[in-house]
Amino acid sequence: MAQLFDVVVIGSGPAGYIAAVRAAQLGLKTACVEKWRNPNGEMALGGTCLNVGCIPSKALLASSEEYEKVSHHLGAHGITVKGASMNIATMLKRKDVIVSKMSKGIEFLFRKNKITWLKGHGRFAGRVDQGFTIEVEGDEKESVTAKNVIIATGSKARHLPGIAVDNKIVCDNEGALAFDSVPEKLGVIGAGVIGLELGSVWRRLGSEVTVLEALPTFLGACDDAVSKEAFKLFTQQGLDIHLGVKIGDVKASAKGVTVNYADSDGKPHTLAVDRLIVSVGRVPNTENLNLESVGLGVDARGFVPVNDYCETSIAGVYAVGDVVRGPMLAHKGEDEGVMVAEIIAGQKPHIDYDCIPWVIYTSPEIAWVGRTEQQLQAEGREYKSGQFPFAANGRALGMDATDGFVKVLADAETEQILGVHIIAVGASDLISEAAVAMEFKASAEDIGRVCHPHPSLSEAVREASLAIYKRALNM
Repeated sequence: MAQLFDVVVIGSGPAGYIAAVRAAQLGLKTACVEKWRNPNGEMALGGTCLNVGCIPSKALLASSEEYEKVSHHLGAHGITVKGASMNIATMLKRKDVIVSKMSKGIEFLFRKNKITWLKGHGRFAGRVDQGFTIEVEGDEKESVTAKNVIIATGSKARHLPGIAVDNKIVCDNEGALAFDSVPEKLGVIGAGVIGLELGSVWRRLGSEVTVLEALPTFLGACDDAVSKEAFKLFTQQGLDIHLGVKIGDVKASAKGVTVNYADSDGKPHTLAVDRLIVSVGRVPNTENLNLESVGLGVDARGFVPVNDYCETSIAGVYAVGDVVRGPMLAHKGEDEGVMVAEIIAGQKPHIDYDCIPWVIYTSPEIAWVGRTEQQLQAEGREYKSGQFPFAANGRALGMDATDGFVKVLADAETEQILGVHIIAVGASDLISEAAVAMEFKASAEDIGRVCHPHPSLSEAVREASLAIYKRALNM
């Protein structure tokens, strides 16, 4: 007889494993299905984010930043380094060790919380009196019964028609995390988060990087002031960014890649590179789940339709993370996983999607939460704006990290914070104060009246909040 679980989660990425942990914490008998195998054939938890996404990319970003610092930025501190070199194999090994450590950490959490890991590909096999039958196809085939199912199968890189990705010469995010050498010339199609982060990694290590973006604007999701500053800084660093291009033929061989494209004026160009990264977004992993067997389907873009509480049209079936509407952010998926587990347990949680922060881990980092200035203008909402540069921040000066600023947007009448936008070193950490403030419906004055440590980067958040009232203390 098939095992009966209160909750079966399909997928062990951030949304999935967090949902499983929270469900188990709440006393629900829980299983999680995962099929991921690392290149060495070992099965691993963590999904795309941990194995070939967020975690390994941040490891390489950190390594490349250290190399660039040693090679180019320590002179201002009176430190002279000659003959610095990067061992790519060691860098990649470090990345793999971090990934393995975190994956084993999830295994520990599963054991600690008595979560059953069902190893293989999970799919629906129909409905039964007690709930749903889930088939798991791995080294062996088995079936389990679930009273509730949480779909958390994540996403994969979107590929362009006519461009074959072999993850050796033409790569998506997976191949770009495993280059065995630094390409002399590197092409990147797509100036989004992944393209900029991975392009930055290999630029710091010596590649001549050209980024081709189809959209006429740069980082369109960001506040205009931030995107303009980012474009200026990234091009100064050496990224050659072309906007509004139309990609034509792409021809790859063992010797490299040739990309034919037209610029924003329609003029034809040819780009010859040693390797090419295709980074044009991601698509949900919703195929081969046999959703129709329980009466479910996907929308035109492959997403599972859900309501604000991640409930599908079928009672007892939920979907979270990259397979549902909203930004494909790991922390957004984690919060959805927690919410769904608590709903199943009879609680009444909710998520304020306006308070979910975004981060781009370039150098400097970019982070924001809430509305941009252009969104407020489009809505016709009256607002106030305050901005403070890190060039006037003592901690940033001491760190030789004065690029960027903090921008705070608040309602013109109530002064409630509507959005906070940061481009600076440490922006990924600084944005949390803004997210907390917005969750509690704080005003800009609330932040301005909170004592911040001096000297610290966080003072810039306070100063930008005070700038709304024309009373920044250091500007």
